Amino acid sequence: MIKELLGHAHIGVTATVYAHVRLRLQRDAIDLLGHALRNPTEPTEPTGKPEDSDEPPLAGATVR
Repeated sequence: MIKELLGHAHIGVTATVYAHVRLRLQRDAIDLLGHALRNPTEPTEPTGKPEDSDEPPLAGATVR
């Protein structure tokens, strides 16, 4: 649907252009979850650090 709305000829164009957004959202969610698990009584806030890399995070949160 998004491919059609944006007028891209191929789905690969849409995926290439917008894939970094998904990775950034994943990193933000991991950061928020890690903060919540370490400090459950403090409110969680995004770090506000810009992430330009499309590489996955190097470490994850410990699950207890």
